[in-house]
Amino acid sequence: MPVSLRSRVTDWTLVVPLLAVGVLALTWGRELPPLTVVIVAVFLAGAVLAAVHHAEVVAHRVGEPFGSLVLAVAVTVIEVALIVTLMISGGDKTQSLARDTVFAAVMITCNGILGLSLLLGALRRRVAVFNPEGTGGALATVATLATLSLVVPTFTTSRPGPEFSPAQLAFAAVASLALYGLFVLVQTGRHRDYFLPVAADGRTVADADGDGHADPPSARAALTSLALLVVALVAVVGLAKMVSPAIESGVSAANLPQAFVGVVIALLVLLPETLAAARAARRDRVQISLNLALGSAMASIGLTIPAIAIASIWLDGPLLLGLGGTQLALLALTVVTGVLTVVPGRATLLQGGVHLVLLAAFVFLAASP
Repeated sequence: MPVSLRSRVTDWTLVVPLLAVGVLALTWGRELPPLTVVIVAVFLAGAVLAAVHHAEVVAHRVGEPFGSLVLAVAVTVIEVALIVTLMISGGDKTQSLARDTVFAAVMITCNGILGLSLLLGALRRRVAVFNPEGTGGALATVATLATLSLVVPTFTTSRPGPEFSPAQLAFAAVASLALYGLFVLVQTGRHRDYFLPVAADGRTVADADGDGHADPPSARAALTSLALLVVALVAVVGLAKMVSPAIESGVSAANLPQAFVGVVIALLVLLPETLAAARAARRDRVQISLNLALGSAMASIGLTIPAIAIASIWLDGPLLLGLGGTQLALLALTVVTGVLTVVPGRATLLQGGVHLVLLAAFVFLAASP
């Protein structure tokens, strides 16, 4: 961490969030010309990278597995804010935006982030090693949440179309919150050791700082990073809202389905966790990467669906949550492949490649259904 005042002032992770908030204040509520959209997008990317840094500082201070929860919850806040904002302003064409974004988040985390983490871990020491008990429990929770919230609405009969009745939506929201809360209690309490990094011989790596490298930052540094993380997240949410019309226009101009907007949003909000997971995998902490991947998928469903359920009270029109046939097939294949990957507690380049191909198939079919 920088120690001098001059280094603190010139530290980009301090300056960028503040500048991004300033750009947000100057552009809020205005019609943006193309050049301004590009400038806003640049500051948006900078705010995302700054959020990654500050979330990692906080995570390093609190240690694992608490640290993995920090970024997962922070990113979910961004996701919920974007979905609700676009649904309020988008009208009928956004009725399935929550479903498209949450499903995209599940596919990106369970195939993209997980596959990339395994690939980097296997490249480092031929075989990526992780704890199958913790990772398997996380995958089972993700599969249950996805089925209750995204699969069941396709087959219920109380309402026409792939939507829940109010009572069914309330049940799904409560069940999602309960499962997510139970998982957090298990991860941070009784079975905390299931989610710690493991060594090549399978033993849990548990050191003083939970990282095995640099000493944890001071409490003051961690609190500063926590404040800057909040600032960066505010900037990300606001700036993303400013560029979202450009995203929708770009999707329409490219003759892509409206559902592809959800893919773009998910790719944007999951960029911080992708970078954090890749860094952890390169440091031979594959378990932390998998905690981030599956924890993000879990938070995306377990926190987003309840928030959308509450927001639906004020939203006009139906809330379409049920997946279509192609999406159901991809979700089923992802779960089956994930189980086969997780059970041994060891993975090679092959498993990482399989998951990345599944992500590529999802993106391609989202663009060309």
